Amino acid sequence: MIFFDLDGTLIDSNGVWREVDHAFMAKRGLELTEEYIQTVTHSIFPVAARFTKEHYHLPDSTEDIMAEWQSLAYDAYTRTIPLKEGARELLEMLARQGERIALLTATLPQLGTAVLERHGLLRYFEGLFFAQDTGLEKKDPQVYILAAQQFHVDPADCILVEDAPHNCAAARSVGYTVVGLYDAFYDRHWPAVQAHSHRAVKSLAELLSGPPFAPVQ
Repeated sequence: MIFFDLDGTLIDSNGVWREVDHAFMAKRGLELTEEYIQTVTHSIFPVAARFTKEHYHLPDSTEDIMAEWQSLAYDAYTRTIPLKEGARELLEMLARQGERIALLTATLPQLGTAVLERHGLLRYFEGLFFAQDTGLEKKDPQVYILAAQQFHVDPADCILVEDAPHNCAAARSVGYTVVGLYDAFYDRHWPAVQAHSHRAVKSLAELLSGPPFAPVQ
């Protein structure tokens, strides 16, 4: 089973979330802190919203914070976010080869489904696994066990394509083969992505030739 992350892996969307953060904070006259950025990046929405409320002592409810984030991001997901280089071609190749493919993402189900529909990618996936439905963050190894269980496969028979270093580490710790992908958002963490991956590539297009997921020796 091949699991693909969404943001920063299949779609070039990590910059959108920085814009959402800036717009959200500017409206309240607040500044982004490094602690905030490191905590909410690739976190599931409820956890990120709780942290935001507590970190900035906001009167907003977590539900209202999440609704505002979703509203700010919706236009980008439904209209402007592009695919990463090689994404469509790789999914098409794997589908022709008869591989089982699933999505494993921390993004909101509404946003994830919308962007896949817009790019015509839903047909490639056997199913979509949203970490938010588990109440766990993607850096929690249990997420990857639950994802494997949902599709009735052993973690040792799973591959994850992912751009976030802590998620690469979590998946690898439970037996996944990990293909780390470079994304500019995690530029300074690229050595960590490489360290936690069996294979690391700068572009999905690199996986289009040869055995795509054979670990580099």
